Amino acid sequence: MATHSEQLRQRLDRATAHLDPPYAVVDLDAFDTNAAALADRAAGKPVRVASKSVRSRELIARALARPGWRGVMAFTLPEALWLAGPGAAEDVLVAYPTADRGALDRLAADPTLAGRVTLMVDAAEQLDLVDAVCPPQRRPELRLCLDLDASWRPLGGRLHVGVRRSPVHSARAAGALAATVAGRPGFRLVGLMAYEAQIAGLGDAPPGQPAYARAVRIAQRGSYRELLARRGAAVAAVREHADLEFVNGGGTGSVAATSADPAVTEVTAGSGLYGPTLFDAYRAWRPAPAAFFACAVVRRPAPRLATVLGGGWIASGPAADSRLPRPWLPAGLKLLGAEGAGEVQTPLAGPVADELRVGDRVWFRHAKAGELCEHVNELHLVQGDAVVATVPTYRGEGHAFL
Repeated sequence: MATHSEQLRQRLDRATAHLDPPYAVVDLDAFDTNAAALADRAAGKPVRVASKSVRSRELIARALARPGWRGVMAFTLPEALWLAGPGAAEDVLVAYPTADRGALDRLAADPTLAGRVTLMVDAAEQLDLVDAVCPPQRRPELRLCLDLDASWRPLGGRLHVGVRRSPVHSARAAGALAATVAGRPGFRLVGLMAYEAQIAGLGDAPPGQPAYARAVRIAQRGSYRELLARRGAAVAAVREHADLEFVNGGGTGSVAATSADPAVTEVTAGSGLYGPTLFDAYRAWRPAPAAFFACAVVRRPAPRLATVLGGGWIASGPAADSRLPRPWLPAGLKLLGAEGAGEVQTPLAGPVADELRVGDRVWFRHAKAGELCEHVNELHLVQGDAVVATVPTYRGEGHAFL
């Protein structure tokens, strides 16, 4: 009897037999299963889809059409304006502050877009930039979200656990910035976001690293307890100056934990829809692998070696093995330490390599979700043994936002 991985390989091979590698596919059954699981883990709080982790308008829309999903978190303002165009998303939160003057000018010139897009801020200087582009008397009121830094700073601040994001860390600082926004014409503070990257984006069960895994779990427990109190205090401080529509937090790796925070009204997720390899290192929930890319075997340089054309689709972040694509099917292949995943060729080792012939496909998984879409113009959507649709990625629609 064929194993599950063998059955998956056979199904993907049959569905895409008419295609020439390299190409990328999304297994719709796995995608939908992941979407439902994320909504369940949010326990009734809406899930905002992180567009950076999907990068295909059709698949963003597919997630939003499911129960429990509402709104988009974009990663740049130009992307947000594109997504919020006519007939598109009506609630788009930009996850990072912007200094794109052209995009700000377009936002300020369109009342419909201004009503659909929410800008992220963490300093008064960002308000100054907006006013310099378009003074408040010449624009509609712009929606703002305050970015509260969610990193943990134990030992009196001598230790920093998390990413370097907003300078607004304390409830007092959040209240002060909210007061500043309230005193500035042309702005309305409608949201607060606190992204706990050290919990949502850091796997607590990395294979072969038990000591590191224990340290991660200890840090995540301490960080969660601290943020639970600080985020609640920050929300209370901000509400003294603004009528908040939403308090956003979390990511795929912390949907359940973040949803349990009474101060949070919605969570964000995106990577969990595709199930990239970074999320194999989580204990609480692991998404089903749903996105794959195929490369063709083009030569056999030696016994137990098969070389595919291309394959070097490296993920962003610290330069480490965790950012390399992983040969997935057939099972039992691995990258060579001396070569890794190459731009033009990738040698793969393992006994199963002897079974591969020139022209066979090797299926890979990307380390991060949406970055896969920067390498292809389209995604082939597979159900069962067939490609049921082919949809463009952002790149396929002519957009590279970062």
